[in-house]
Amino acid sequence: MRKLKLDTLDKKPKVYNLAILTAVVLALLAVVFLLGKPWMLRFSCLLLALYFLAAAVLLIRAFFRQIRYNLYSYNTIIYFGFALFSVSIALTYGLMFANSKDIPAENILPNILSWLLGSAKTYTFFTFPFLFLFSVALVISNLSLIRHEGFRPVNLLGIALALCLVGGEAFLYFRDYAVSGSVREVMLYDLLTNLLAAIYLYFECMLLGTVVADVLAARHEPEKNKDYIIVLGCAIRKDGTPTPLLRGRLDRALAFANAQETETGKAPIFVLSGGQGADECVSEAECMRRYLTEQGVPEDRMILEDRSTDTAENMTFSKKLILDRVRPGMEAPQGYWPTMDAPEAQIAFSTTNYHVFRSGLKARRVKLRAQGMGCKSKWYFWPNASVREFVGLLTQHRVKQGLILLGMIVFYVGLTVLYYKMI
Repeated sequence: MRKLKLDTLDKKPKVYNLAILTAVVLALLAVVFLLGKPWMLRFSCLLLALYFLAAAVLLIRAFFRQIRYNLYSYNTIIYFGFALFSVSIALTYGLMFANSKDIPAENILPNILSWLLGSAKTYTFFTFPFLFLFSVALVISNLSLIRHEGFRPVNLLGIALALCLVGGEAFLYFRDYAVSGSVREVMLYDLLTNLLAAIYLYFECMLLGTVVADVLAARHEPEKNKDYIIVLGCAIRKDGTPTPLLRGRLDRALAFANAQETETGKAPIFVLSGGQGADECVSEAECMRRYLTEQGVPEDRMILEDRSTDTAENMTFSKKLILDRVRPGMEAPQGYWPTMDAPEAQIAFSTTNYHVFRSGLKARRVKLRAQGMGCKSKWYFWPNASVREFVGLLTQHRVKQGLILLGMIVFYVGLTVLYYKMI
């Protein structure tokens, strides 16, 4: 995606405007419910529909600004996911407003609460065909992954998620029937069902946000102004030659470097990053050096980083080597480097397409601002990689996810109690 602009903003986007809008809408709703006028209650449906639609617009705007600031961030996923979540609720209230004229005045407020409580469940049923096809694709891709790459627990992530998606829909569907019992029992039943549906819908939106972020990162084409290209290593063959996966990363970096030199006359330096595993005869960096030498790349255009054992170390050690060349003897700065106000070096990294987003995250965590490029891979790698990013979202932001889930619980408990007091 050549038109995608990265690193053009130097300040992290904020969503204060959404917080202000929320406060204003809550104040208006409080006035509406206190006055209790029928026409005002109907107006509240329209107000909420417009609010959630506006929230979706603000979140999408924040999503695009986040891309310009830093594509490789879980905020990219969160903004997009919450935008989808807001659109679903906006549609619910829009339908509610359209039908409110046929509802007796005394039933308007209970209906507003009832529709809101059941909106997540309704939306999950509406999206079931998409989720079912997505789940089937996950299973097929994971079975192909296991058949080609061998069995590993991590290769079962897609199958596990597919079972959760379909199983969750089935659970909600079979719990959608009317139940008998005391008011308390029915209220607890409805609370559990609606809360589970809302949590399910939230994670569904986050999953879609993850897929979008992965695709954007993988298809991005960096600007051709780079001083350094970090090539991320991976397993090599027993004879010390690159595997097809590693060769793809090298060829992608080499093609980019050649195109840049042709267009601008600027020849970037390759930083070949990868240590030596216990079963490898040479380091991954040395393997890459030999391959690029065979392709005609001179020695003075290659720097070997042969200590790293994972992606985080790839970025950390490569940054140190580059910084030593740009500013000898100086420690790495505290902020992101390079930055808009300290552009000592323009940096890109080359990896496999499904690995670009995760690699970009690792680079930003060590305060390195670099743009990624992805080489093609087998189709069955993609779904499992997206699932790993989705799991990463949950594990890396446990506190944030916990607060969101706690907020959902408080919201649904309060709304359910209020609804049952009114009927």
